[in-house]
Amino acid sequence: MKFLKWTGIVLTALVVLAVLLLAGYAAWVVHSVDPDVMPAHHGKVSAKFFAGPEASQPKPLIVAFGGAEGRNLWASKRWEAERQKFLDEGYAFLAIGYFGLPDTPEKLDRIALEGVYAAIADTAKRPDVDGRCIAVMGGSKGAELALLLASRYPDIDAVAAIVPGNAVFVALTDAMTTSSFSHNGQALPFVPLPWRATIPLITGDKRKVFDLMMADTAAVERALIPVEKINGPVFFLSATRDELWDSEGMSASMMARLKAKNFSHPTAHVAIEGGHVEPTQHLHEVRKFLAGHFKPRVASGCSAG
Repeated sequence: MKFLKWTGIVLTALVVLAVLLLAGYAAWVVHSVDPDVMPAHHGKVSAKFFAGPEASQPKPLIVAFGGAEGRNLWASKRWEAERQKFLDEGYAFLAIGYFGLPDTPEKLDRIALEGVYAAIADTAKRPDVDGRCIAVMGGSKGAELALLLASRYPDIDAVAAIVPGNAVFVALTDAMTTSSFSHNGQALPFVPLPWRATIPLITGDKRKVFDLMMADTAAVERALIPVEKINGPVFFLSATRDELWDSEGMSASMMARLKAKNFSHPTAHVAIEGGHVEPTQHLHEVRKFLAGHFKPRVASGCSAG
């Protein structure tokens, strides 16, 4: 019995020690980040342009962003077939990687909107691109980025947001104490990670983590993306059983916001049955929306509305 008693005491002490060490490490990580110092390669992106078949006229431009996986998803072999479908429909295509690549920020931390936009504006000057007609498309954190860009740069003429968030969320770093995005050197207001989300974060329950963040309604309100400032059609493609965050609910809230603000451009929200990645199997919905509401504007230089 004494052996069992001492074993229990030792195990308890080890658990307490492990918790203290983990808490100490977490505190060190948090305090080691200077929120006033931007990450290395701030404002740098990796962009790859795809022209598609030759055409007699400059083509409207689709700009695509991946999500939290980093690198340049839309320039990869994995997404070649989907990328080709956009090219076959007469678009030029620009794939942008905004972190996780050489000479770009290592983490999704205070990504500079102006740096991403500069790559788009540079491509828009190409003679084979109709720089008057630009649509942005992104998935997950890339949808957050697409919506933010379009709400700040009026020469972006349409947005397709796939499993999007409706606000700016915390950076994906070890510390998780900074904003995911910045603009002109200033970090954007963001929804922070509460301490009570530590356990679900450790156990991998990402939906619980985001639900706890979203419970901070005051922070969400400060960090909301002003989608009503977008200068063109807006499309949301969400998941009904999203295990990462409530993309269906946040898409619905953005649709409601657009309606309340008397948004004058076409909008639509399609919810796909399934989890976070399921909507990526239904990108024909994106192409259908763009064909109906973006392409018809090309003839007028996308100036209608």
